[in-house]
Amino acid sequence: MSPFTGSAARTARWEHLRVEVADGVAHVTLARPDKLNALTFGAYADLRDLLAELSRERAVRALVLGGEGRGFCSGGDVDEIIGATLSMDTAQLLDFNRMTGKVVRAVRECPFPVVAAVHGVAAGAGAVLALAADFRVADPTARFAFLFTRVGLSGGDMGAAYLLPRVVGLGHATRLLMLGEPVHAPEAERIGLISALADEGGADTAARELARRLADGPALAHAQTKALLTSELDMPLAASIELDASTQALLMTGEDYAEFHAAFTEKRAPKWRGR
Repeated sequence: MSPFTGSAARTARWEHLRVEVADGVAHVTLARPDKLNALTFGAYADLRDLLAELSRERAVRALVLGGEGRGFCSGGDVDEIIGATLSMDTAQLLDFNRMTGKVVRAVRECPFPVVAAVHGVAAGAGAVLALAADFRVADPTARFAFLFTRVGLSGGDMGAAYLLPRVVGLGHATRLLMLGEPVHAPEAERIGLISALADEGGADTAARELARRLADGPALAHAQTKALLTSELDMPLAASIELDASTQALLMTGEDYAEFHAAFTEKRAPKWRGR
């Protein structure tokens, strides 16, 4: 994401999200607890635009995405989205589906790690948002459900058919996307869908601790690692090795690489600057 911007000012208030940024960590909360944080057209657009803004500003080194109330996110709002799409023409439907996909791309392409803090339900689009994150920290109440076939649509929504096999393997992904059955936290941990299992009620705290650890680390190294993980999913080995070599050569000219050597020599902790 380029840091160069036009004349638009930073958004002062987000209608569908609660956003806090402090000391390099952004905390983004889906804030419709009465609807289990069901997503609306505006919520999708806010997530897309927020991630673009934070990526351009380069002040964020890690982001925690969570949900207020009893669950993470129950997916698209049945009345406000599914009901509305029934009256849309094909062009409008394509615009909407492209927008939801841009949210997932923004999560994958932003230059900082994203940690999803999952408790309770993460269903439909909510499950895909968590899937797109770099880390999923969940408590024992968490349950994931990719419900798209349950409403008569393809399980491959918002990039789910691309991302899920790469996280849990083709067999598990086929079962989860085809049947739409819920996956509770113990199984999710077993098949690799979650990165860490927190104590009950502790997903947000554990996610914030992980985000703090990431933000205190070498931000440029994290950004490039994330970029390579995403870019190399579809590359042959030779191309991946060449991209790795080019990336390492550039990072070896950076301040953080020299700082590690100085810190090692002086027997102290490195002071990472993300450069």
